[in-house]
Order: sequence, then structure tokens, then C-alpha cells
Amino acid sequence: MDKLTAMRVFTQVATSGSFSATADQLELSRAMVTRYISELEDWLNARLLQRTTRKVTLTDAGEQFLRRCQQILELTDEVVEETANHNSELRGQLRLTCGASFGYAQMASAIADFLALHPKLKIDMNVSDTSINLVDARIDLAIRISNNPDPMLIARRLASCASVLVASPAYLKQYGTPELPDSLEQHRCMTHTIAGKYLWQFTRAGETVKVEIKSHFSANEATILLHSALAGSGISLQPTYMASDYIAAGKLVAVLPEWSVPELAINALYPSRRHLPAALRAFLDFLVKRFENTSW
Repeated sequence: MDKLTAMRVFTQVATSGSFSATADQLELSRAMVTRYISELEDWLNARLLQRTTRKVTLTDAGEQFLRRCQQILELTDEVVEETANHNSELRGQLRLTCGASFGYAQMASAIADFLALHPKLKIDMNVSDTSINLVDARIDLAIRISNNPDPMLIARRLASCASVLVASPAYLKQYGTPELPDSLEQHRCMTHTIAGKYLWQFTRAGETVKVEIKSHFSANEATILLHSALAGSGISLQPTYMASDYIAAGKLVAVLPEWSVPELAINALYPSRRHLPAALRAFLDFLVKRFENTSW
């Protein structure tokens, strides 16, 4: 029995909960998947999976073995990658997570360009604005926008994230253009569920003003708010990496442009500097160079 292949099969069955799905994903017959699992159970003298007509679940022994399989397979992939890197080719797989708005606006094209340089590398992307435990989820790298990154992770700053208030020309024609931050109290403002839902801060020439926002629409994803602003629903605080093209095209108008809002940091976060895979190191360097001196 090829134990490494059997471990990969078992790990995929545990993840998908299906022998048939595993067979399709690994391009094996269902009979081969069943054989690998049976040989593993014979080798370990333990039942790893409970199988019914509807689903497949892990036994206690299966849960323990799954953790070991993941460790062994990850180490194996690192060894293969390090060996391959002697030939200056990056191989293996990188697992990333990133917020949706930055993922759509910047990371999708960045990943495409990086993979064009390293065609034998694979990247798996988890798009989520929710905090993820990188170790438990086996994520190599997280891109997060915050001035307070998780202190348990290694943070590498990629760029600054400036923001701008925007509204559509149609909205401003109907409701007027605010002249001062306090004027926003009389406007239809849209807010991010997590960041700045109730309080916006503005600075001009050393003067700082905080405005309590009465939001008529909030969402946990900036792209939704951007498209609501484009549709004329109100005023939204948007990262410039998303809004600048729409402002240049005249589809959105910068509101209170002489006032600035606090900048955030765009960080690359990863669990440890030890045994940093060559592919991850190369991707980090690529992102730093891509976003240095960025002006959206």
C-alpha cells in the first residue's frame, strides 16, 4: 500500500464526507478509494470512518489519525517543495485568505500575475472578512486591513489603505453636497458593520472632528456598499483602492475631499517565521514589491 496516497485519500474523504466526491476530486475509481480506506483501517487495526447510506463521519480514532495525516502530508509537501526549489521552480500549494473587497479589487490580479511567473504552483483562496485561525484552517497567509493585527501572528506591512467618502452625482443632485463633516448627520449614510458603523473621524489642518452616523443601511462587505452608492442610495466611506476608478470615471464623487480619515494598514499575516516555505516567501516578496509606493 502506498501509505502517503492512502493518507491523501483518507484526508479528502474526511474533508468532503463522500467517497464518490473524493474519487472525482482525486481522479480515482470509487473502488480504489474504498480499497485505500480499507487498507488503512487494516494497517491501523481501527475503524476510521462510520459509513451510512447518507453520509460518512469520522470515528474518534479517525479524528486523531486525521490530525496526524495532515501534519505528515504538510511536511511531505514542504520537503518536495524545498527539493524542487533547487531547480528554481516553485511547486506545491499556497492557501490564502483575504477580505472580499480587497480580494476582488487587488488580489485576484496579483495572484494571476504571480501564477504566470510560477505555473507549477497552485493557490487556494478563502475569501472571508471573518477572522480565521490560520493554524486550524491550515492557511499559509492572510491579507487583513487593520492597524491592530493579531499579535499572535507575524505581520508584514504591504501598503497603506486610505479611504474616501463617496456618493453618486444623482444622490448629490437630489440631497445636496455636505460642506462640513457635521452636515453628514442630515444625509443618508451607509456604514460597514464592523468598521466605523456609528462614528466617523475627519481631520483637516490639525483639526479633528468625530461625527455620529445614523446609518440607514449597513453591510459587512465594502463592495455591497460601493454598489449601493453607485445606485444613488447614499454616502459611503470606501477604500480608495475600490473607489478611485469610479471617481475618475465620474460615476462617484468624492465628498468632503479636503477632510481626511484615518488610514489603515494592509498586512500580510502568517503563523511563524520558522521553516517558511519558499513559495510563501516568494509570494510575500512579490506582494511587497507590487504594492510599494502604491497610490490608488
